[in-house]
Amino acid sequence: MRKRTRKLIGAVAMLVFVCVYALMAMALAQGRITEASTFWQTLWYAFLGLFWIVPLLPLIKWMERPDPGEEPPPVIPR
Repeated sequence: MRKRTRKLIGAVAMLVFVCVYALMAMALAQGRITEASTFWQTLWYAFLGLFWIVPLLPLIKWMERPDPGEEPPPVIPR
């Protein structure tokens, strides 16, 4: 599969995942979190706001894999 196709599939999968994740996070937030103190609410919302990227990391790595026979980009020394 070409990189361009992988990126299209990955972009659609990411959009679907983020929409579902946002709905699940909102459902969790409406539960017992509202009864917690402000400190715990802040921590929980920060966790939910940042955790969505963890399940997507393998998908992003798959999307960025080079095509078969494609040379890796040159490393430019600093």
